[in-house]
Amino acid sequence: MRSSVIVFPGSNCDRDIAVVLEKLQFKNSMVWHKETTLPKSDLIILPGGFSYGDYLRSGAIAAKSNILNEVIKAGKNGCLIIGICNGFQILIECGLLQGALLRNSGLKFVSKDIFVRVQTNKNKFFNKYKNGEVLKLNIAHNEGNFFTNQKHLIELEEKELIPIKYCNEKGSIISESNPNGSLNNIAGILNKNKNILGMMPHPERMADKINSDQKGLPLFLSLMN
Repeated sequence: MRSSVIVFPGSNCDRDIAVVLEKLQFKNSMVWHKETTLPKSDLIILPGGFSYGDYLRSGAIAAKSNILNEVIKAGKNGCLIIGICNGFQILIECGLLQGALLRNSGLKFVSKDIFVRVQTNKNKFFNKYKNGEVLKLNIAHNEGNFFTNQKHLIELEEKELIPIKYCNEKGSIISESNPNGSLNNIAGILNKNKNILGMMPHPERMADKINSDQKGLPLFLSLMN
């Protein structure tokens, strides 16, 4: 598979993603945000970090970058896209995903390991996981509080567009396991066509047995399935 990782000023997880992709023998390209053309890509990743220092609003400036015009076109044409953390914020700011990511409910930056439960594996991103499987992943964000209107929330739930929700170690989805106040404990969403994924947890940080249990690795393997 051919992949492209978009790099913005302030990206700090782009190399982590590249290491995972190259480990799995993706033919990967690092694409600077000022570029106006994309290499031919089966997968595009908008990595985590703090693009433009999160000034104005997280992801708002990055969403106006030259390369985003091509990313939007690719997404609308069915290309697989993942936005992780700041990448999720950028996907919302550029209109590829609906909703908003607000300040964490505690109004503090949160950086820690959390648990999420796989709600549905009927998509190209989570098909290597079992429904109900509990994953230990890492989060590091200040604006991860997902919010949307009631109509969209119902659509997300009914059409299986919420692949993961925050839970406790046993898989129970309770308010105490919600690290940022997201509606319905939502940790990630898909677009209607299920080719675009936005998620706050970092799977690339849990993809090497040296420093984790590799619970993030099956997400990337799913894309190769």
